[in-house]
Amino acid sequence: MSENIEVVVIGGGYAGVMAANRLTRRDDVSVTLINARPDFVERIRLHQLAGGTHAAVGDYRKLLGERVRLVVDTVTRIDATGRGVELASGATVGYDYLIYAVGSGSAAPGVPGAAGFAHSIATFEEAQRLRSVLDAASATAPVTVVGAGPTGIETAAELAEAGRTVTLVCGGRLGPYLHPNGRRSVARRLAGLGVTVLQGPGTKVTEVTGDTVRLCDGRELPSEVTVWTAGFGVPDLAARSGLSTDLLGRLLTDETLTSIDDERIVAAGDSAAPSDMPFRMSCQAAGPLGAHAADTVLSRIAGRRPAPIDLGFAGQCISLGRHAGIFQFAHSNDTAKRLHLGGRTGATVKELVCRLTVKQLVNEAKKPGSHTWARGEQGRRLLRAQRRETAATAEQSA
Repeated sequence: MSENIEVVVIGGGYAGVMAANRLTRRDDVSVTLINARPDFVERIRLHQLAGGTHAAVGDYRKLLGERVRLVVDTVTRIDATGRGVELASGATVGYDYLIYAVGSGSAAPGVPGAAGFAHSIATFEEAQRLRSVLDAASATAPVTVVGAGPTGIETAAELAEAGRTVTLVCGGRLGPYLHPNGRRSVARRLAGLGVTVLQGPGTKVTEVTGDTVRLCDGRELPSEVTVWTAGFGVPDLAARSGLSTDLLGRLLTDETLTSIDDERIVAAGDSAAPSDMPFRMSCQAAGPLGAHAADTVLSRIAGRRPAPIDLGFAGQCISLGRHAGIFQFAHSNDTAKRLHLGGRTGATVKELVCRLTVKQLVNEAKKPGSHTWARGEQGRRLLRAQRRETAATAEQSA
């Protein structure tokens, strides 16, 4: 009988759960999933939690395969030399292979007053706190949402549909990812909900107080509740553990998602930076990255050379309240096309995606190895070639 192989997965989000379930393809692999919360968080529904239309949690007993052991704790340090992870409880869990899927959160805002007076919505606890703040505020309290990416747009629409007076401060352009056609569709829907959209170079926030948001063009917006959705950050666990990261703290890996420091450590999801070119933060990427990370580990266990990641994108889904949404179609290299679906059709597609994302995890638990995804390696090869060309040009001009 072959020796049992211990694989630890840090993080129980979309990528971590997918990886943990897929690893059970081999009977000689024991899988431990370590997560700080006892419940699965549907990250893409946190704006609904804040708006009071969804609980945004799921039951791990329904999502994890029977052979996955769940440990509710927080990893404080990775000991790559000793092949173990240290937990906040004081315990240590050893591993033969480690999958690093710690996810992402909001970046610490560098704007004066934002850290003290603005509310983030990047984690379950933050969304819960925002829900409590909104419940305590008067129905007519002015709400300002800062940041016009998907989270900002969805939050502004959700709160406006609930009857709140909402201003969306873009700090630039509304929905930067969207094609102009899709952007106009989103703007029309937000206007119909009564959201005041402020976009352009003069809309960068310079200060947040308890009742005001100040912009760089001198405007002062009354704001009893300010929601901060701008920026991106990841836990600093990899950096604290002495592993190589990019400037934002994502674990640096090769194209197989293997750490450049240690072939026993593989990354997945938002906290991975393959070739220092991370994929867009999305559940669309998280599932395939989690599956591929598991495949990389399984290949090494079998003595095979792991394959490089090959992932194509279909588009971007944004909810605009409960009755409208947009699906922005994209090329496989994750650039927007002219085509989009809006209105009720867009809302239906968005809800279908939210449900399907969870169903994919359940399916993988029942039949490990079954998850498949769209391919798009050609676009990624072009990005790598462009980066090499840019670096070479910089060296020649130095």
